[in-house]
Order: sequence, then C-alpha cells, then structure tokens
Amino acid sequence: MTNSVDRRVRASQKRRRLTAAAARVLHEQGVERTTLADIAREADVPVGNVYYYFKTKDELVRAALAEHGARLDELTGELDRSTEPRDRLKGLVAAWMDQRETAARHGCPTGTLAVELDKRTDGTLDAEAGAVIRRLLDWAAAQFRTWGVPDPDGHALTLVSAYQGMSLLANALRDPDVMTREGNRLLSWLDALHPGDG
Repeated sequence: MTNSVDRRVRASQKRRRLTAAAARVLHEQGVERTTLADIAREADVPVGNVYYYFKTKDELVRAALAEHGARLDELTGELDRSTEPRDRLKGLVAAWMDQRETAARHGCPTGTLAVELDKRTDGTLDAEAGAVIRRLLDWAAAQFRTWGVPDPDGHALTLVSAYQGMSLLANALRDPDVMTREGNRLLSWLDALHPGDG
C-alpha cells in the first residue's frame, strides 16, 4: 500500500513540475518554438515520461494556462486579505511592477500566450487564455464595484488594458522602467478615484 501511495505522490509531483515548467518555458519561448524536450529538461523529467502525463503539446499549453490561472487565483487570494478594495487594486499594480524584469524579457505570461494562440486556426486554446484574462477583469471589476466606483466593468477594462499595454511596451522596448513609470501612473489614478466618480 505504501509503495502505491509513494508512486502516486511521485507521479503527482512530476506532473506538477511539468506543468510549472510548461508555464515558464512557453512564456519565455512561445508555443511554436517550444518542444516537449525543452519542457522535460526544465522540469528535470526524462522526455519519454512527458508523454505519460501529456499526450500532446496542446495538453501542455492547456496545463500552462491552468498554471497561470492558479497563480492569478493565488495572487488575488492574497490581495483579498486587504480590507479596502483600493488597496487590493493597488496591490495588484504593485505585483505587476514587481514583475517588470520578466515583462521586459517576455511580456505578460497570459497575454503573450493569448496573442500567439489567436494566430492558430483551431480556436480552442486562445479561448482558454482569454478565460484567464476574463477572471482578472472580473476580479478587478468586483473591487471597483465594492469600492462604489461607477462603471466598475469599464474601470476594470481600463486597468487591465493598461497592464497589457505596459507589458507589451516593456517587452518591445526591453525596458523594465516602462512598467515602473506606467505602474506609478496607475497608482496615482487609483488614488484620485473616489466612490461616485465616473
């Protein structure tokens, strides 16, 4: 019994390593340039074992998107500990600014995948990437709604659009300071908003 439990635990850990590696490598290299061998190497798993857990590269992409969603949930869960919605939103912007070096090298993890996947003709995985971004929009809108700011969905769209834009520009210009400057502009915008403001 113990051996089968140990085997299941090891298998679960291996799958977890592969999923985390897929999220990192796909973000850094993109879907088309990434091979299963790249992900296996990053996860320190023999390449033959990858097929045991993921039959296709698309399954790994789906797992990477789930990983991005889990990281988003973890971040928003931490931010939800703050009692004030403005502080939660400012914490989100600060988290984006903390990732400025990564954004300058590779862009937004989910946004870059969404753009790349949109170029494919099958149209399934791009919708899954969009679902992760939708969760961020919904969370941000809930913060603006709780705060009492009119048009919470519009404000959420402005905030997330600003993040996607600053990530794209930081990456295109290879300039992490774009994230800092635009992040500070977003923080000032949030400080200037008040319930009842349009």
